[in-house]
Amino acid sequence: MSETVAAESDKRTGIAMIFGVLGLVGALVMLAMGFQHEQLLAAWGFAGAMVAGLLSVTAIHLSGSSEIINP
Repeated sequence: MSETVAAESDKRTGIAMIFGVLGLVGALVMLAMGFQHEQLLAAWGFAGAMVAGLLSVTAIHLSGSSEIINP
């Protein structure tokens, strides 16, 4: 039982880290393009960061939904 819980916990952590890194990349693109006055590319960087954050939270909640049903 503990191996299953550990695997699910590791999966959730990995998902959060992947989408966290993607969000950070999007934020860095937004920052870099803002300094270069490329507003359209900065907006795409912001959109990428927001989508990565949305997917991170959604994936964590979906992967952890079995804990709510079967504690």
